[in-house]
Amino acid sequence: MNRVNESTTLQLLSKVWSGQSGVLAGKQAEEKMTSILRNKFPKAQTIEVNDISGGCGAMFEVNVITCEFDGLSTVKQHRLINDTLKNEIKDMHGIRISTGLPDSS
Repeated sequence: MNRVNESTTLQLLSKVWSGQSGVLAGKQAEEKMTSILRNKFPKAQTIEVNDISGGCGAMFEVNVITCEFDGLSTVKQHRLINDTLKNEIKDMHGIRISTGLPDSS
């Protein structure tokens, strides 16, 4: 591989890894999605967003525990999460969602 191709490849990889392509990855994406979910579910006891793709932003795990899910089926709870994060989800490979109500103890 010549010097020009090596440089171009490195620049492209740098953009992917650092999120400069317009797609947030890693900690930035986790923080952005956590903020969006906190705004949507202000009474949430737990909101956790983790990049489980090794930092590239392809796969996320989301956990939301809130009394605001009271009376909703699991499917409806997950739909709320999907609707809330629809703009972020379109740039992902996948998302794993876990939702529930706080313990009543």
